[in-house]
Amino acid sequence: MKKKNGLDLSAPIFITGIGTDVGKTIVSAIMCEWKKGNYWKPIQSGDPNGGDSKTLKNLVSHESFEIYKEAFRFTAPLSPHAAAKLEGRNIEVAEINLPISKNPLIVEGAGGLLVPLNYENETICDLIIKLNAQVVVVVKEYLGNINHTLLTVAHLRREGVNIAGLVFVGEELPHTWDIISKQTQLPLLFRIPIFDKLDKDTILNFVATLD
Repeated sequence: MKKKNGLDLSAPIFITGIGTDVGKTIVSAIMCEWKKGNYWKPIQSGDPNGGDSKTLKNLVSHESFEIYKEAFRFTAPLSPHAAAKLEGRNIEVAEINLPISKNPLIVEGAGGLLVPLNYENETICDLIIKLNAQVVVVVKEYLGNINHTLLTVAHLRREGVNIAGLVFVGEELPHTWDIISKQTQLPLLFRIPIFDKLDKDTILNFVATLD
């Protein structure tokens, strides 16, 4: 990869979070609009009616936008390993391959970094490594996010994964970013609020502030 920190648009950009429901899908939409990227959610569980791919279709406006089919989709709103087991299936990281994309590829994970994919100890982090992706870590503002962020960053670094930067979601807590910045030395790519309304105009207006 060309950059140690910061986005390299020639490599997949994997959106992971410090936990579940921290804003990965909204960040993925912003990244797709901002960098004129395409979207892929390799593993979707809990929404048989389109899931996060349907959400991205309703949020991203650029003309060349494409959404690629999930490698695995499950009905139950559970961790991927459990949702797969209920359906008598098994997720194998080796079976998940990047789609061919002419645009920068934004890949959204499921939950946090160590979410299990199967009973062979493969996790979301193993998928990131297999895809040779760089990572954007989504950090939601809540009490405890410092610990969760530092643990996530420490594990990624231990595994040799390139971290492009952090994105913060929600109202800023006092003295949170300064200590995370000091300890990680990672760039803050941007910070987003909790949007009152979420549609294509919301994403376009926010991306205009980044440009």
